[in-house]
Amino acid sequence: MMMARKRKSKGRARMANLNKVFLIGNLTRDPELRYTPSGSPVCEFGLAINRTYKTAAGEQREEACFVDIVVWGRPGVVISEYLTKGKPILIEGRLQFDSWETAEGRRSRLRVVGDNFQFIGGPRPGRRVRPRRRPAARTQRTLRTPAPPGTRPGPGPAPRRRTG
Repeated sequence: MMMARKRKSKGRARMANLNKVFLIGNLTRDPELRYTPSGSPVCEFGLAINRTYKTAAGEQREEACFVDIVVWGRPGVVISEYLTKGKPILIEGRLQFDSWETAEGRRSRLRVVGDNFQFIGGPRPGRRVRPRRRPAARTQRTLRTPAPPGTRPGPGPAPRRRTG
């Protein structure tokens, strides 16, 4: 069995890195869809993640964490089409740290770049859900001349024959 060698960086072992987040929460505002000058869609929205816990005295409390989310490409377009403020969603993504200079000084923020998402809950009220297609009712087949041996009349492949 082969053992992986640890890379050394100036005499120290390097740690593995992982930047992955999974968040389930409710949108704090309607998604904002914009397009870059090159035509790439970008969707931005806020997410509120609620946490309920008990204090040492047994009192139940609730707190919320507010996170800014950005989703690029077609997933962002889909989110902006189907979700509105208050709707739940699961976001899978990574943390991104941005910093910039303003007239007041240096600013920074930490946000989530969404790579994947999952709708949670049912359809919007008043929205008609398209029913799944059912196979058409079978009609009585007309009689035909017998099929050659080893074939089956009608659509589909011939049945497999067992050997041995």
